Amino acid sequence: MKRIAVPASTIAFAIVAVSAASFAQQPQGTPFSVGNPIGLPVTPGSNATFEPVSNNVKVFGAIYSAESCSYDESRGVIVVPNRVVPQNVQTNDAFVSFINHDGSVNTARWIGVQSPADRSKLTPALVLNEPYGSDIINGRLYVADRDGGTAASDPSVAVTRAFDLKTGAPAWEARVPAVDWINDIEVTDDGTVYATRTGNQDSATWQVWRIAPNGTPTLFVQGAPLNLPNGIAFDPQGNIVVVNIGDDAVLTFSPAGKLLKTEHAAQAGSDGLVIMHDGTKYVSSVRFGGVSRIRAGQPAELIARNIPSAASMCYDAGANQLVIPMNANNALAFIRLDK
Repeated sequence: MKRIAVPASTIAFAIVAVSAASFAQQPQGTPFSVGNPIGLPVTPGSNATFEPVSNNVKVFGAIYSAESCSYDESRGVIVVPNRVVPQNVQTNDAFVSFINHDGSVNTARWIGVQSPADRSKLTPALVLNEPYGSDIINGRLYVADRDGGTAASDPSVAVTRAFDLKTGAPAWEARVPAVDWINDIEVTDDGTVYATRTGNQDSATWQVWRIAPNGTPTLFVQGAPLNLPNGIAFDPQGNIVVVNIGDDAVLTFSPAGKLLKTEHAAQAGSDGLVIMHDGTKYVSSVRFGGVSRIRAGQPAELIARNIPSAASMCYDAGANQLVIPMNANNALAFIRLDK
């Protein structure tokens, strides 16, 4: 779902946006901290001086039901939000890992190194329940999360959260009260979030939302030609591109919400979407396991096959490769691209 391109420049529901300043005004508690890279101690605050793992040790893993990833150019690592277990099993249990280009672990738990019982004691408090899509823009990590859903009597509400990429501290959040959960997100330079609601078999639930930097959500596109929309990204012209799980359509919308173009992936069941600087699109199929490459004016070609649960991939610019979370397989797939 990551874009490698310039960003884009409506039944509204009023909400209150939570700013970084409001987080800072919370009562004093345990200082907010993130986990150390692989080594000891795992968490800051110990009297021991941190020492990294020895050079002859390489660690793999740290992935638990991940749906998406993003690339952090400043650190040169792949940033992976891990959903962990559903809300009806354990709330506020998700975490964020840093993964190296070769798939080895840089930091097993960065955001979310604390146990769920301790997260409310942090200043600011940490809430990270069940993140799906993610994006990095202007020093922030954005994730599509949700609150509620702990039982049938507890409604689920979609929440987009942002974290400071230097400190890991919560920096912003916005709710979409009309929506139970959102799937993928893409964020413009000014902090506007475009989010897909995959929905169900009712076409009225097939939606793309636009969430303003002040937190106000507006409905951007609804219904056909959306068909269980999932991956979302920006093309080099600043248009919004969406792929469907329900078919093989790759839909390009203008910033005004007008359908400009329909292309087709080599397989249906699309989940992840990456768009390169030259406009080449890569689409992963969570249902059929392939990765399609779509070049301008050419039919889609299948460049990889049979990847289990190929979810919302990202582009690792440091290694010129696609990185694909594999959902319940608790793993990442890596596809090197041609130079």
